[in-house]
Amino acid sequence: MQKINIAIDGHSSCGKSTIAKQLAKDLGYTYIDTGAMYRGVTLYTLREGLWNGATPDEVAIQARLPEIKLRFAHKEGRQILLLNGEDVEEEIRGLRVSNHVSPIAALPSVRHFLVRQQQEMAKERGVVMDGRDVGTVVLPDAELKIFVTADADVRADRRYKELTSKGQQVTYDEILDNVVTRDRIDSTRKVGPLKRADDALLLDNSTMTIAEQQEWVTREAKRVLEGTK
Repeated sequence: MQKINIAIDGHSSCGKSTIAKQLAKDLGYTYIDTGAMYRGVTLYTLREGLWNGATPDEVAIQARLPEIKLRFAHKEGRQILLLNGEDVEEEIRGLRVSNHVSPIAALPSVRHFLVRQQQEMAKERGVVMDGRDVGTVVLPDAELKIFVTADADVRADRRYKELTSKGQQVTYDEILDNVVTRDRIDSTRKVGPLKRADDALLLDNSTMTIAEQQEWVTREAKRVLEGTK
């Protein structure tokens, strides 16, 4: 059976990664978390002080991009992101990075830098890639595109429970503000804005269980794969 590329886009904290990871596992495909890549760049800029207050210093960041080496690896049965060889998976998921990632992801130089890498990763097909602009910019020819969303308060509650279960000291209001702010920035940026591709299927999982949404996605993937025989 011919391999395909699958693009899964959507709002922050809507479960894209959970869906994409499981689908890739079920199909025997490679999972690529583009959001982790933007978080990795964000963490690097924070560590290096490449910010002017609340604004990223694009000139300085662009000059330093060649120093940033990102790679996915597997550790204890899960995929992790390596930033210049260091496991930063836990750190990039924290609220500090979450509060800064959208401005970094809006920088044209950063987007061009990472999109080229993402397209190279998917060149051989057999990839499930999730993010914000996968179906519109990174893999516009993907055979299956899915746009995932959920109500903002539902997403905030899920994210709050995830972070507090890991021992992070956050409040629900902080998370909700982060979700709403990221939606606004991601949807209005000039390069690669978050939007549903014209041929993307819509999945609103506000009232769905993880099992229900996974069943929906798997069914759609099998439908497309059957058509490629």
